[in-house]
Amino acid sequence: MSKFDEMITVVPRTILFNSEKNQFNGFLDKNSEKGQDIFDALSKYEIKRRGDMEEDPTYKQLVSYCILENENDEILVYERLAGGGESRLHGQSSIGVGGHMNDVKGAESINEVLRINAQRELEEEVGLSDSKSQNLAYIGFINDDTNEVGEVHLGVVFKIKVNSNDVEAKETDTLKIKWVNQSKIDNYDDFETWSTLILQSIQ
Repeated sequence: MSKFDEMITVVPRTILFNSEKNQFNGFLDKNSEKGQDIFDALSKYEIKRRGDMEEDPTYKQLVSYCILENENDEILVYERLAGGGESRLHGQSSIGVGGHMNDVKGAESINEVLRINAQRELEEEVGLSDSKSQNLAYIGFINDDTNEVGEVHLGVVFKIKVNSNDVEAKETDTLKIKWVNQSKIDNYDDFETWSTLILQSIQ
């Protein structure tokens, strides 16, 4: 199946941002009033074909974005290689492991949909099993309407503490990973926009 035929979770922009009253750019903490409003709106998600959504800014595609921190308080940084799916992001570094979200049959809440999708991506991309991702914590959202990729996506940001021995790049043709002390990151030139916005917010 082509990635464009994947059925993904999306939320109409007018609902998500309450007719732009809750629009934001950057990282938004889950505990802010605006963050809570947006979270409540996620339950109005719909399932659409990815190919139809990629250039339709009237919908926001939900994307899990997991920040991994190891026992030495280092964060996982990975580079997207040419074998990866999103050509617009090749060669850029990221701190977020994740991807598009799919419907979860039988899910009883939006929390369950978000968590199951995030855990699946952690297992697929860095080999972190369900049993090792139980401490996954939702911390907020990331949004950037200033470029064509960001305009059609909303990142649901999680943080998770892991043992670095439990993490490995499963798709070595698409990802190259390393552990970095955040204080040692002195410029963001090589990072994708979302990662830069989060790094500047959570220092």
